Amino acid sequence: MQRVVVTGIGMLSPLGMGVEENWEQISLSKSGIRRIEDASLAELRCKVVGKVWDYQPQDHFSSREIRRYDRFIQYAMLAGKEALYRAQLQPEVIANLDQYRIGVAVGSGIGGLDNIDKESNKLAAGKAGKISPFFVPGTITNMASGILSMQYGLRGPNLSVVSACATGAHNIIAAAQSIQSGLADIMVAGSAEYASTNLGIAGFAAMRALSENDCPETASRPWDENRDGFVLSDGAGILVLESYEHAKQRKAPILAELVGYGMNADGHHLTQPDPEGKAAMRCMQKALQCLGNQRVDYVNAHATSTPLGDLVEPYVLKQLYGDDAKKVPMSSTKSMHGHMLGAAGAYEACVSILALIKGKLPATINCDHPGHGCDLDFVREGMRDAKIEYALSNSFGFGGTNAALALRRMDSYHTTDYTATSA
Repeated sequence: MQRVVVTGIGMLSPLGMGVEENWEQISLSKSGIRRIEDASLAELRCKVVGKVWDYQPQDHFSSREIRRYDRFIQYAMLAGKEALYRAQLQPEVIANLDQYRIGVAVGSGIGGLDNIDKESNKLAAGKAGKISPFFVPGTITNMASGILSMQYGLRGPNLSVVSACATGAHNIIAAAQSIQSGLADIMVAGSAEYASTNLGIAGFAAMRALSENDCPETASRPWDENRDGFVLSDGAGILVLESYEHAKQRKAPILAELVGYGMNADGHHLTQPDPEGKAAMRCMQKALQCLGNQRVDYVNAHATSTPLGDLVEPYVLKQLYGDDAKKVPMSSTKSMHGHMLGAAGAYEACVSILALIKGKLPATINCDHPGHGCDLDFVREGMRDAKIEYALSNSFGFGGTNAALALRRMDSYHTTDYTATSA
């Protein structure tokens, strides 16, 4: 079976635009969460949100493109561009490769919620004739993959997996399987999300899923005894996956190897995880088969800052490793950037890859008083130096869907200071 490696990554989040800026803020253990300023949401108990704060559409796209593409598509295009350039796959390079063996698997948990919100307002105002002709093609989730393929002439497998908060990880798995089955040599994979519209915030607030902590910097607090819900945020994470032999042949910057993955379902509840974590454990075990009896060196946890959800991964890690679970560092970078829903898994896979490259463990901020059942090493003191050979990135979503990615550090062909290579 083909080995699958990562040769490029691209990132957008409330922490910044691009790999370099995101890693810098993570290194400083900074929060990208801010207060909601929109007066129309004043009656909500939720007061904080995470947006890509520095993003200005006109700086990156024409007015025509802005009208045609929902914000989540724009995010996917920007992160995709960065990932391709960092993988040394500029348009002129792609033109000289077999474009029918380069595909795209990019999804979104929500899709074009911004377009839906805006266009439905026209309908409610009795202006059905003013609905944009680009409403449907600019909204549907697979259009992120479609536009990326059109932009770069990528004519291989083209798909978009939608699976709530596991969307990003599932697209990475689908892309890896396309390479392993021989359908492609290269896949652009990941996810993007723009759900922090008024409708999105109000919808999640109605579920009582969002934190009601009114202090932006401390609202997202995975594993803390005072955690009360996640902080909704936006962003994108895009990876370039490639067969090892193909990447080696073109002397690409190999960053990490995807050595294992797992996916299954709780079959338990619409939004709440199985408290016994049976499916989550099997999912993580499947991803970690590549390690044999060796412990994983770092877990980038799904933990979103919800009372029930945060208990799953500590419980499972104890079941897997017993007392040795306390020797496995596990952190949730959502404490800094919030929960990007469908984009979370891909973005956090990028964070895990950077941790492998840099030999640094990202911190969990705001976990001042770990709650009951939360007694593992959550890297609470700030970023920590560590030699990391294997990392596990988990994603669990509404509907009980689970995904886990096992990544291995690569010593050959990767650039030492990867974040310094800009698109």
